[in-house]
Amino acid sequence: MSEVHIRRWLLPLSYLYGLGVAIRNQMFNWGWLKTKEFDIPTLCVGNLTAGGTGKTPHVELLICLLRSEGYRVATLSRGYGRRTKGYLKATENSTPLEVGDEPCQMKRKFPQVTVAVCENRCHGIERLMLSYPRPDAILLDDAFQHRYVKAGLNILLTDYHRLFSDDCLLPAGLLRETEAAKFRADVVVVTKCPDDIKPIDFNITTKQLGLQPYQKLFFSSMRYGRLYRMTCRDDERDYPQADEHVILLTGIASPDRLHEELKRHTPHVSLLTFPDHHAYNAWDLRHLRHKLQAVGKDTKKILVVTTEKDATRLSAVLPPDDELAAYIYVAPIRVEILQDKKNLFNQTVIQYVRTHQRNRNLS
Repeated sequence: MSEVHIRRWLLPLSYLYGLGVAIRNQMFNWGWLKTKEFDIPTLCVGNLTAGGTGKTPHVELLICLLRSEGYRVATLSRGYGRRTKGYLKATENSTPLEVGDEPCQMKRKFPQVTVAVCENRCHGIERLMLSYPRPDAILLDDAFQHRYVKAGLNILLTDYHRLFSDDCLLPAGLLRETEAAKFRADVVVVTKCPDDIKPIDFNITTKQLGLQPYQKLFFSSMRYGRLYRMTCRDDERDYPQADEHVILLTGIASPDRLHEELKRHTPHVSLLTFPDHHAYNAWDLRHLRHKLQAVGKDTKKILVVTTEKDATRLSAVLPPDDELAAYIYVAPIRVEILQDKKNLFNQTVIQYVRTHQRNRNLS
């Protein structure tokens, strides 16, 4: 059965799901469900789809931006995939099972930043406001649907290759809410734009999204940095040469971009993929060893490439002195704002935080 036919059969379920979402949102709009606003700058990074839009790299972009301006930053998420409950602060020794893979990754990457998890975002913000030193701004990771918190700046992400305007509700599509929810956003960012995007593509996408004048639209692309060994961040190397063989090991929603990047350097790329947020185990490591041995019969020039998020989960099960770890390199990723609008994006974020703090001091 084709994907089109499957989607058609799932549409009645999408209508029922949409009805439930619409009732919930209307209850917030009428004030029957209460939304709380906090006396601290809160920036929400979220999406309408079920994962895969690049939230974590954009949160990291905001961390770097705010820290460069001298602000103390905290991040708060529910900690997807963790086996703990309630409010918890991450440390550099925290594991993905304790706080989730993405918070774990951010804490190791930015040890000076307060990284917390809590399924109740209101309670999490209250705890962060009581912490010392108190943060100057809180970044809410994946909280666009968590309407119990009224964020001061809502940043909505959508994948260039699957715009929310082209999608439909779960389970027939990937939307958590209808497209109309986009109007709650102050800023919309079209992520994962291709390197060869043209001016006409920007215009077409802008029309497709149909935003309001009060909403600011930006486009971003992912850029990969030099590979570094998983066991030692200072041990860097260039991307593979044409005669090297790569095993791309991923457990993320959209590995295509990294796959394409590697294929630019070598045609010898094998895939070993798992579902998003996959918790690696001993069986997975055995599978990887067997794949390395199979490829090694043809060439000695071989390495394993993975993402920063995957490296966080792998480190929980792979001892650094294991010989397998010596083969694994990490591809760091950063966000680039396109159309020469980086300064405008930065100003939008900084102005919100600065204005909120100034108003708070005057009150």
